[in-house]
Amino acid sequence: MSVAFRRESDEEHLEPKFEIPIPPGPNWVTARGLRLTREKVEALEAVATTDMAEDDVKKLKRDLRYWRTRLATAQLQPVPNAEAVTFGTRVTYRLNGGTKTVTIVGDDEADPNDGRISFSSPLARAMIDAEVGEQLDFGSNGQSVEILAISPIEEG
Repeated sequence: MSVAFRRESDEEHLEPKFEIPIPPGPNWVTARGLRLTREKVEALEAVATTDMAEDDVKKLKRDLRYWRTRLATAQLQPVPNAEAVTFGTRVTYRLNGGTKTVTIVGDDEADPNDGRISFSSPLARAMIDAEVGEQLDFGSNGQSVEILAISPIEEG
């Protein structure tokens, strides 16, 4: 029989399940980010798997591997002095005539809808080391970001 008509199993036609990708670079965290990561690991470890479907157990284990790795590699950053934009600062800026405030945090803590952006995001990278009053080029169409205020975040 031709190999084209032979099927070993249904398993070979399933989508492969990959690990959750680890963001490149250091795993910097704020005190809040470290607490949230610990809580995530504890919550995943507390899930009872006895009545779960096999695929759900695999997904849980994959999530747990990711969060345990993130906890093991977390690098708690000190609270900055906020003289310049850096990791762990809250920054108020003007862009395109609008004023916004963002907090620069770690990759896993980032939530743009809540005003928390990753230190590796393009906007954060553009603002790093800037001081109040500086105008920075941002974007390909000549946009500029003006830094209006900088303050440290001290939430745990």
